[in-house]
Amino acid sequence: MKATQRGSRGIAILLAAATFGLAACQSVDTTSGGVVGVDRSQTMLSSVSSQEMRAAAGKQYEQILADARKQGKLDRNVAEVRRVHAVVDRLIPQTTVFRPDARNWNWEAHVITSPEVNAWCMPGGKIAVYSGLIEKLHLSDAELAAVLGHEIAHALREHARERMSEQLAADSVISVGAALLGLGDAAQQGVQALYMGTMGLPHSRLQETEADRIGVELAARAGYDPHAAVTLWQKMGSADGSGTPAFLSTHPSNQSRLHDLENYSARVMPLYDKAAGR
Repeated sequence: MKATQRGSRGIAILLAAATFGLAACQSVDTTSGGVVGVDRSQTMLSSVSSQEMRAAAGKQYEQILADARKQGKLDRNVAEVRRVHAVVDRLIPQTTVFRPDARNWNWEAHVITSPEVNAWCMPGGKIAVYSGLIEKLHLSDAELAAVLGHEIAHALREHARERMSEQLAADSVISVGAALLGLGDAAQQGVQALYMGTMGLPHSRLQETEADRIGVELAARAGYDPHAAVTLWQKMGSADGSGTPAFLSTHPSNQSRLHDLENYSARVMPLYDKAAGR
């Protein structure tokens, strides 16, 4: 067999093995489905625990805060900090609808002065909002709730743990398989790229959709108009015309996403009406 044929066959075998390797992960239900019906079972390695992820996130968060504090960028704008805390304080009680244990998380939220249009929530409820997100997009409180609801949803669903589990499982199979098949570094890197294209990135987009849907429900239950998610992502998609914000790096804002948000915002409107006392 020619080397190129052997290499191509080896790549195909490794890609299949990497996909099969995910079977080594445990099936986990991290959240209840809620009104939006996010009930997909997730695959997690038992060696990647929730506790370890939260501990690691806590240490990283403290380092980020320390760096921002040293540069005079931590919670510098008091008005913005108050706005973020007010929204977070209304969203957090709603998280127990999806997972009751979230009430015991050590939640934190801070604002970092930066032109970056971004926000995130680490495992265990460690939240940061960059001032550029609020200032450049001129966010309403409802739009801010849509952002934070989306990011909190990632933490509730443990998407970071899921991605790490899948990547570790795939990398292990690819590395061992490449050695057994006698494939070089280039072929191994090719398999990893194929895996990301066929499995990794599409799955990241699925996680973004789940976060969108849970996010609108959290916002609605907290008394924020869920339709603000639509205007938020419209703003995000055209932010400054200066390229894609970090917030959208794995799931660009497009018509399909906006259509999904419109549908799910309408689905949770009764929750918003109830929360608003209508």
